[in-house]
Amino acid sequence: MKKLADGPVALDRTTTVPTRRWLALVAVAVGTFAMVTVEQLPMGLLTSIGGSLDVSAGTAGLMVTVPGLVASAAAPLLPVAIGRLDRRTALIGLLALMVVANAASALAPNFAVMLGSRFLVGVAIGGFWALAAGIAVRMVPAAHVPRAVAVVFGGATAANVLGVPAGTLIGEFTDWRVAFGVLGGLAVLVAVALATLAPSLPAAGPVRLRALPAQFGIRGVRAGVLTTFLLVGGHYGTFTFVSPVLRTVSGVDQRYVGPLLLAFGVAGIAGNVLAGRLIGLDLRRTVVGIAVLLAGALALFPVVGTTPAGGVVLLVLWGLAFGGVPVSVQTWILRAAPDSAEAATALNTSVFNLAIAVGAAAGGLVVDAVSVTGLLWCGAGVSAVAAVAVWRGRGTATR
Repeated sequence: MKKLADGPVALDRTTTVPTRRWLALVAVAVGTFAMVTVEQLPMGLLTSIGGSLDVSAGTAGLMVTVPGLVASAAAPLLPVAIGRLDRRTALIGLLALMVVANAASALAPNFAVMLGSRFLVGVAIGGFWALAAGIAVRMVPAAHVPRAVAVVFGGATAANVLGVPAGTLIGEFTDWRVAFGVLGGLAVLVAVALATLAPSLPAAGPVRLRALPAQFGIRGVRAGVLTTFLLVGGHYGTFTFVSPVLRTVSGVDQRYVGPLLLAFGVAGIAGNVLAGRLIGLDLRRTVVGIAVLLAGALALFPVVGTTPAGGVVLLVLWGLAFGGVPVSVQTWILRAAPDSAEAATALNTSVFNLAIAVGAAAGGLVVDAVSVTGLLWCGAGVSAVAAVAVWRGRGTATR
């Protein structure tokens, strides 16, 4: 068996992967976890931050909308802008930017400064996530690529289902400013780990701007990004306001929101594992099942989630459904565009973050103009549309 050299080399299916490489991939995964968690952190602390900075719940939702919009632009443009810059150097630089942004968030004296720091968060998230998949593909032999991608995007999955609960618990037991500080410290540790463990990763070739819109020419990619937008938008439009939903619809005391979001996270991990297994059998049916379960959980919340017990059950089902979304849509994209992983992933990352921003913004409008109950119905409707679109689009995803 051939050993893997420290630098970037051509890899074949017989090459073994040193432990150092796997540790570097784990470091990238932790970095992805930190990035996505920072983006979503205000969701569980919306009431606390809004009260401290004297803004309404709908206005406070801009803390999610702003980084989502910025990340949606940074994801496709940053790989183009950095050209042939070593990808390890780029990741470390983006982590440094995240540290600065978190420090500004933790010290923000008013909402304007907070939004400025969230702008920087968006740049860091979009660039880091867009580069992560391409790095995973380059660091291991072809036979190990699926596992490497699962490791790297496992960080995003863990953040989507555990990051908000963990951040909420930290904020509730201490202060919301401490939660931002803790994540900034985690980013410092990841930067040190990458500098120590990751090999030099010169760009195989610069991503050309024209390669990004060219991905829309691939039918599977078009279907994948539409699915991403609907599922992610439907989820975050409601989950951004999960704290008000639990308190006003289910009558849950604020002190129990953090622990319940942790239960949501555990259910999400189970959903990620289950989806990972089902994807190998039938990707399209798996995505349809996820969309139906998500729509059902949201639609039933105003009906049977009006007690703490009912709200807890539906919150767990909600977590189970969304836990399978990141791995499913990323697998869809990689299968649809195996020869342009970095460009296709950058495009899907852009759409993912755009969906977060649009969902959070739309959710804020609905909450302020209608109610959290109306917001739940809207989220259910969007998820149902996703289920129908995927079911009717047969042949657009490989199995």
